[in-house]
Amino acid sequence: MAQGELLAQEANQGNRFDLGKGYFLHLPRGPRSQGDLYYQGFLSKRVNLADKAERRILVVELLQKKISQTILSEVMNLSRQTLHNYRESYRTFGINGLLNGYSPSRSMSEELQRRIHVDKRRPGSKARELESLRSAQKAQNAGATQDELAWDGEAAAIYSLEESAIEEALCAVQPVTEVFQDGEPPLIEMHLDVEQSGNQTTALPSLSDTAAAQVIELPYADNHDWEASRYAGIFPVLMVLISQSQWMQRLFRLFGNGWRIFLVFALMAVRNIRSVEQLKHDRRGEAGRILGLKQLPGVDTLWSWFHDVAGKYRSGALLKGFFADQVRCGLVGTRLWFTDGHLLPYSGQDKVHAAWSTQRRMPMPGQTNLVTCDEQGRVVYFEIQEGLGNLRAQILKLGEYARQQSLGTMPVHVFDREGDGLEFFSELVRSRTPFITWEKNANQARLMALQADDFTHSVQMNGTDYRLLEQTRACQYQPSADPDTGTIEPLHSFDLRRMVLWNLRTDHRISVLCGDADLALSPEIVVAGMLSRWGASENTFKHIKARHPYHYHPGFGVGVSEKQDIANPAIKGLGAQISTAQNGLAKLYKKFAKTQPILNQDGSERTNSLHRRLADVIAVNEAKLKQLKLDKAALPERVDVAGLTDYRSFKAIDNEGKNLFDFVTTSVWNARRQLLDLLFDGYARDNDRVDLLYAIFNCHGWIRCDAQWVVVRMEPLQQPARRYAQEHLCRKLTGLGARIPGGKWLRIEVGESPV
Repeated sequence: MAQGELLAQEANQGNRFDLGKGYFLHLPRGPRSQGDLYYQGFLSKRVNLADKAERRILVVELLQKKISQTILSEVMNLSRQTLHNYRESYRTFGINGLLNGYSPSRSMSEELQRRIHVDKRRPGSKARELESLRSAQKAQNAGATQDELAWDGEAAAIYSLEESAIEEALCAVQPVTEVFQDGEPPLIEMHLDVEQSGNQTTALPSLSDTAAAQVIELPYADNHDWEASRYAGIFPVLMVLISQSQWMQRLFRLFGNGWRIFLVFALMAVRNIRSVEQLKHDRRGEAGRILGLKQLPGVDTLWSWFHDVAGKYRSGALLKGFFADQVRCGLVGTRLWFTDGHLLPYSGQDKVHAAWSTQRRMPMPGQTNLVTCDEQGRVVYFEIQEGLGNLRAQILKLGEYARQQSLGTMPVHVFDREGDGLEFFSELVRSRTPFITWEKNANQARLMALQADDFTHSVQMNGTDYRLLEQTRACQYQPSADPDTGTIEPLHSFDLRRMVLWNLRTDHRISVLCGDADLALSPEIVVAGMLSRWGASENTFKHIKARHPYHYHPGFGVGVSEKQDIANPAIKGLGAQISTAQNGLAKLYKKFAKTQPILNQDGSERTNSLHRRLADVIAVNEAKLKQLKLDKAALPERVDVAGLTDYRSFKAIDNEGKNLFDFVTTSVWNARRQLLDLLFDGYARDNDRVDLLYAIFNCHGWIRCDAQWVVVRMEPLQQPARRYAQEHLCRKLTGLGARIPGGKWLRIEVGESPV
């Protein structure tokens, strides 16, 4: 059943409302909450009706789509007169008149703004002013004839021009120029093969098309006095990124002026803005100032910035340097690495390979994002692979990557049952890559038969007591013969450590396998690492997906996939024929067993007896079954779709833009973990620190730029304990000595309004 039909069935049932014209509004928590607007069965946008400005914008937008005022008033819990006032306010006074009573200044408090603009404001409410305009219009038309009052085509055309689309009004923005006007400071000319850090200049490898000097617009280049911003809470993340890794310098070197879209992505990641299109609802001036831009541009300009950086195809170099820099600077842990695959679904019309959905327990079109995290949930490495992905090859690749980084002690790789197998274990042991995993298909009866006295070790995790028993599992793997030379490698014999884990609360037992590569890990460390996999890997990805737009894929593009092979459909057809033939033979065998041969007078069997006829039919069917099995064995297991009829070729999703966006999301997520560590002095419990940090992310504030400093002042939190932790965090961040390439220092503080 189509998605639109499903939505139609659920319309007006509980929390889903049919607005007509193909629109549905899903309000799971009432008319003053966050909801989803659907058009033709597909998600159009996510709206927060608790916000007055967003609610008014949505009303005007739906009214312009010719939605019935009666239906809309019932769904939105607003009177028809209120809806009419919203529409007329926008048509008469524009978007500023719809949302505000006057045009506020950028650098003054609301109280001071009211005193300055008191003469410019319209007296009274806009509803009363609209009422007076309607009365004047009625009085003017009182003496007019019916012909004069007729609504002709020309009048309708004029009205439609006056009532411009609300989307266009929200996206209207002044063009961003690359050069300063007269009287403004000139742009600083930088060579992209040189990276500045403090007062030192470090040579960087130059790229082919950036060898020449390029004029780059630096962040926070425009000096100004205190100006208000609702997005001051994202500044701590920017300070961490700029101060403790070559984050900004790497963007300058690889993308030039493309650094601007990465800061926009950082805003999206911190504030959980799920798409570029949703940025049109943000305050462009306030968001632009906190990001170091003059103003956040419209959606079209943002997309042009994105396509400019994505067209350079440098995400590989960016991620490679970023991952290595995290390990080298100690920003991620290197004791335990947890690797798991996560589905990135695809809902387009092109034919792509299927990945596995754990929640639905079925394959779905999409990709697999193989994410590696450390013990604290910080992302160490990620790679998006086509289709199901190859977890085993990824683990071996990470082991080689760790050796290249010269870490000394190799990290222990922890993964789930998908990696179980003697061939894979043999490769890990040969390459001396330590690992921990669950033992797949362990005999539960044998585990439960073990004596309780044999469990000599104890460990406690998350308030649950466990008992441990260590054993040794002898393994042997015989490599297959080389298809080219026919040579066979010798048998590989090796031993793995086997830990039997007994949950005393549930009386359940399970086994863990470990190859520690002579690290001499204690049984408690092995089991604790395995039990931490869910919290460090699965929960990390769930939290990223819930609080940050990690599934967002900007700029979808597809190309021809290199993997065009599929399971041979002829094998499936022959398998069905073999199954049918076997079932038929089973019936014949039963019938044949119940019949007796009929003999002639000379003792020979009669040729037309049922027993003889069944024997002949069985012989024929057995010969057919044997031939079917021979035909199936002769077929190749996989074939190329190009040689088949009625098969479309597979497409590969272009992940250049996705890698760039996930680079920013990963950076923000890891910076979040570092900020939580900085808040440890104020709050010891991790959950309390998480709530406090996200409260800081949503703080309003003010920003000031001069020739030397970029200063952000956040509004103080109300609770004294939280305010103390907020102030302490700001002092720590200022002490990091963050400095942007232009030479300005970054400082953050907490205080009252400076204006």
